[in-house]
Amino acid sequence: MLFGKKKSVAGLDIGSSSIKMVELNGKADNLNLVSLGIQNLPADTIIDGQIMELNTVSDAIQSVCNSSSVSSSSVVTGVSGHSVIIKNIVLPPMSAEELEESIDWHAEEHIPYDLADVSLDYQITAQSSDATNVLIAACKRERIENVRQAIQLAGKEPVVIDVDTFALQNCYELNYQPDDSTVVTLLNIGASTMNVNIVKGTRSLFTRDITVGGSQFTDAIQRNLGLSYQDAEAIKRGVPVGSDAVDEKAIEPLMNNVTEIVAMEIQKTFDFYRATSEDNQTVVQKILISGGGSKLQGFAQDLSARLELPVEVLNPFRNITVDNRKFDYEYINDIMPEMAVAVGLAMRGV
Repeated sequence: MLFGKKKSVAGLDIGSSSIKMVELNGKADNLNLVSLGIQNLPADTIIDGQIMELNTVSDAIQSVCNSSSVSSSSVVTGVSGHSVIIKNIVLPPMSAEELEESIDWHAEEHIPYDLADVSLDYQITAQSSDATNVLIAACKRERIENVRQAIQLAGKEPVVIDVDTFALQNCYELNYQPDDSTVVTLLNIGASTMNVNIVKGTRSLFTRDITVGGSQFTDAIQRNLGLSYQDAEAIKRGVPVGSDAVDEKAIEPLMNNVTEIVAMEIQKTFDFYRATSEDNQTVVQKILISGGGSKLQGFAQDLSARLELPVEVLNPFRNITVDNRKFDYEYINDIMPEMAVAVGLAMRGV
């Protein structure tokens, strides 16, 4: 059809504890929120990024689409975790054609899997007379097929499979429009995985996925206070559970211990970047946090004190028009940190 309404594409973030969906329309400099929704998943539905219960996930995707009136039949989704390899590599000066012919050969040095078993993509991030800087991303094909099956079972079609880390970066670039000298760390804290991305301007300098997340706070409370998973999860979020057996004074040290682990992992990431990079001038100016784990009371302030850096919650709707007659302001504000990756994915569909 030559003329007609452009089909919309929704952003679908399949996390280990919930499904998030965002639909946008408009142009890159004038986006509007069309629909959004979130649906929690039962524990162990997804383990280390691998979907263990396809039907449960597909039912959740259908549910969030129906309850949020998501009209799109096509989605952009993302992957993260150990099956995803992201590397910044420096190659000799070469043309785009020469790089395309030789990328597999260069990638073999940096990807610990047989190239026949992965989907590979790359992007030139900088070029000079001395070097060609290339970002390569690879993901195991079985992992991509796993995600594709769950989406297709829900009656949707995955048109792009992105990397969560870069979806978050797209969301950041749209909403914060950084200049070339701005250096931030984007920290997405999911239930079981934490995505770290050091970004200078619009260029990703270093990425790392860490198997630490919000569920570790829950585990620490559950294990040490002898509570059920539901009660531990509620306490983590600051919700009273009505039990006299809970020692309020014991909760804060447990939360602090996990926050210390998070801070140490971030500091290790900074140290590793400095040790492996020739760039000694880059200094992180701020950390922007997102994901369900970023909503914990006092977490941003505690992390800021430990790392001696400003820490703030990333607002994925900062430069997106949200109609307050259609969307409840308090609800949007409450789920805002969890929707950042889904917003970045939805941008690919606009």
